[in-house]
Amino acid sequence: MKHGKYPLIVTFLVPPVLLYVVFVVSPYLQAFQISTTDWLGYSADANSVGLANFRALWHDDYVWNALKNNAILLALVPVLTIVLGLFFATMLNMGGRKGRAGVTGVRGSALYRTVYFFPQVLSVVIIALLWKEVYHPNKGLLTSALHAVGLGSPTWLGDPRTAFWCVLAVMVWSNVGFYVVLFGAAMSAVPKEIYEAVMLDGASRLTTLRRVTLPLLWDTVQVAWVYLAIFALDGFILVQLMTNGGPNFSTDVIGVRMYDTAFGSETKFGYASAIGVVMFFLTLSVAVLSLRAGRRDRIEYS
Repeated sequence: MKHGKYPLIVTFLVPPVLLYVVFVVSPYLQAFQISTTDWLGYSADANSVGLANFRALWHDDYVWNALKNNAILLALVPVLTIVLGLFFATMLNMGGRKGRAGVTGVRGSALYRTVYFFPQVLSVVIIALLWKEVYHPNKGLLTSALHAVGLGSPTWLGDPRTAFWCVLAVMVWSNVGFYVVLFGAAMSAVPKEIYEAVMLDGASRLTTLRRVTLPLLWDTVQVAWVYLAIFALDGFILVQLMTNGGPNFSTDVIGVRMYDTAFGSETKFGYASAIGVVMFFLTLSVAVLSLRAGRRDRIEYS
């Protein structure tokens, strides 16, 4: 500091910025450049093809099928996860009896939070393999439970009619716990007097959630929506490990389509980079639209 603030800023800011540019920004820029070539990934030859890869994408039925599946995930995963997260967080923070202590959570709420949050400490790979065993058609937990009560069960991940919904259920299950804790922390910052006054006026818990909790937690919900939307547009690891896009491309998503195009039998890195560029702009557009569509005036309660 003896030499002024600018040498200090340069010393501590320039190195991390350079690292970020080299290892984050540079690969993005290279992907844009590679998307305009016919590079196969394992050779030095990369001829420029202009926008031919993007024109081919427009007529690629496999890409459109993957985008359709991503669109369904985008419509359902954020909604289901946020609704369940708000419901469980509300029960844990306000589900107890209203007595002299005011509005309280259910008994053992700390234990429930730990149980809900447990999937977050597991690797996504472990979650995918765990649920793949749960869905096993012969010895899986779900199949065994149905057989125990005399009911038959489909081949969960082997049937195109059920495979996609099984993967969607795992996506919701693996994320709900985090948002239960997140929404619960936000609710704990809201003065209890607000909830007590509302409930004394005769409002039900559903009305309280819809009219009071949701507006007060809107900033948190908006952030959760953006993160879940990005997750729904990806979903690569779960799908790739559980079904690899099958059966019959029923669970294919754009991330798996990009991976198979780059590292499959054809190794079309240029075409896969074009898919990545489209995915980049699609994700960016969804994030911006979500933030703009969910913009509201901040409610002050302090």
